[in-house]
Amino acid sequence: MTGIVVATDEEQLLSRISNLIARAADDAISRDDRIFRFGVSGGSVVQLLAKSLPNIATDWSKWRFFFCDERVVPLDDSESNFGLYKSCLIGKVPVTEEQFMKVDPELNAENAAKDYIKKMAFFFPPDRLPRFDCLLLGVGQDGHTCSLFPGHRALDDENMWVTWELNAPKPPPSRISLTMPVINNARMCVFIVTGANKAEIVKKILRDKEDLPATRVEPVDGTLFWLLDQEAGRLLNSD
Repeated sequence: MTGIVVATDEEQLLSRISNLIARAADDAISRDDRIFRFGVSGGSVVQLLAKSLPNIATDWSKWRFFFCDERVVPLDDSESNFGLYKSCLIGKVPVTEEQFMKVDPELNAENAAKDYIKKMAFFFPPDRLPRFDCLLLGVGQDGHTCSLFPGHRALDDENMWVTWELNAPKPPPSRISLTMPVINNARMCVFIVTGANKAEIVKKILRDKEDLPATRVEPVDGTLFWLLDQEAGRLLNSD
């Protein structure tokens, strides 16, 4: 199932974000009183989460944050996704740094990816694909999602939970990323896309169905949502 919402304003966009995440969290925590395994992305998504998550009533102690992708840079670097969440989200909601599964910036990208798999293995059965409760995804103007770029090796890596990128076409070049099979095994995937500069790529993915990394996100046994603002969704109904 795919749901596409073009929000009329930021208030409606934030409401949709918080409602979907709250639903995913409630479902996860109610299943045998377990944790909510939540994969997040960087960029503009962080600011929107900082505004929407405080509206959620939940048992925050059950939340565990994973990164759909991360840059292999020091945790206090301006390019670090964890650094973004530490500065923008921690303090807005009652979660701690320990609830975030962080990349080891002392390792090279390949070893950082393998180390991240070990960290994930504490939360997922080792003999099957990880099944995240919710993944929040973004999309680049080239159609990449996570750090899975068109034409790059990592996009077609189906043998590992987490892959790596040494030569990303946008800086920083060294990154790790969930692989496409793991993304498509999630219970819920939510793209959040805003801004006029994303309108063309949104059209290519959702209307033209071009073969791009973000187009390949199709949960096998889950739901897919695209939450757009007016500018990002403006070309979906154009001739």
